[in-house]
Amino acid sequence: MVTPLVVLLTDFGLKDHYVGVMKGVMKGICPHLSLIDLTHEIPPQDVKEGAYVLGVSYRYFPPGAVFLAVVDPGVGTERKPLALKAGDYFFVGPDNGLFTLVLKQEREFSARLLSNHKFFRPKISETFHGRDIFAPVAAHLACGASFSALGPELKELVLLPWPEPKFEGRRLIGAVVHVDRFGNLITNISEEDLSRGRVARVLYRGLEIPFLRTYGLAQRGEALCLIGSDGFLEIAVAHGSAAEKLGTRGEVIVEFSPK
Repeated sequence: MVTPLVVLLTDFGLKDHYVGVMKGVMKGICPHLSLIDLTHEIPPQDVKEGAYVLGVSYRYFPPGAVFLAVVDPGVGTERKPLALKAGDYFFVGPDNGLFTLVLKQEREFSARLLSNHKFFRPKISETFHGRDIFAPVAAHLACGASFSALGPELKELVLLPWPEPKFEGRRLIGAVVHVDRFGNLITNISEEDLSRGRVARVLYRGLEIPFLRTYGLAQRGEALCLIGSDGFLEIAVAHGSAAEKLGTRGEVIVEFSPK
């Protein structure tokens, strides 16, 4: 029998009690539930960052995993609480664009408005739906509750505007969409995008950047670009921070050789 699994992503950090309390609520509902922390270090209220991290991570987990994602600056307002089934996975959280990158990758999905109070805690705080709505729903769902019983179907979901790379002749123009803790600049240009031709050069903020296989092939302090572990072109500085040295705003231009 597969152990039920909930994966947590929040902007709560670990200094306060919020994450621990959500885990306690879930364990009270389903004692044999397995819990994994994806991250709790999403910058406060940064829904776009949460969407990126969730979107590049969820497929590494076993099918049937439930993702409890709470980056929720609109808690207590008219924004909808939802559960989402996309591909082989379930997601629970606010309908505020947090699931944008998941929905860009999954052609088939269904969503439910969380309205069945049977799956909530008895008393609901206006400022902590993570504890009182999302965590109990995630636990019930992981441990066998019917998806359709959570509430009525939602036809339209909130999606964040997401930059797409653009082809202009032999040039591909992209943008930085994420900066990791090492200061690497992850772009929206995928490995698949780069497979359309042979890369002649990569430009960022007027600087030509060598396209290498891995970080250690550059000299200390030198800029480089490569295909990162998430499958996107990224710009780095060997033993340094590209964000600090090069900045985080500007077009990323890939020029392809003539065929």
